[in-house]
Amino acid sequence: MTRKRRRLYVVVLCMTALFSAAALVLTAFEDNLVFFYSPSDLATKGLAGERRIRIGGLVEEGSVLRDGSTTIRFRVTDLQTALPVVFNGILPDLFREGQGVVAEGRMGPNGVFTATEVLAKHDENYMPPEVAEALKKAGHWQDGMAK
Repeated sequence: MTRKRRRLYVVVLCMTALFSAAALVLTAFEDNLVFFYSPSDLATKGLAGERRIRIGGLVEEGSVLRDGSTTIRFRVTDLQTALPVVFNGILPDLFREGQGVVAEGRMGPNGVFTATEVLAKHDENYMPPEVAEALKKAGHWQDGMAK
């Protein structure tokens, strides 16, 4: 075997190893990605299934219903579209109507989002960047709103 052919084999072997490693890394990332959507995005895309997603917006006024146990029903809105959410667990202390919220879970085939985690804003000046961007896109952002 010539020196040139040996070098070619080493380069091909290294490239194959590099592409294999990149494919494994990208596959691992794909399994852990959680995409963010506003209620309007979900209404137009109609996502339902096993993929975990995050939704964000404001908790609609007058929509929080507690059934006496740990199951809470509420609606998340971007002031254009509202989405019903069901959460079974303990809500953060700062969760309340009219405030920003991000919920992570799965969209059901019946159009109800089943949340496994709910995050509320941590002070009156904070709004999750995704929620702020969704409000800006919907045309409901005001200069006095939280940053």
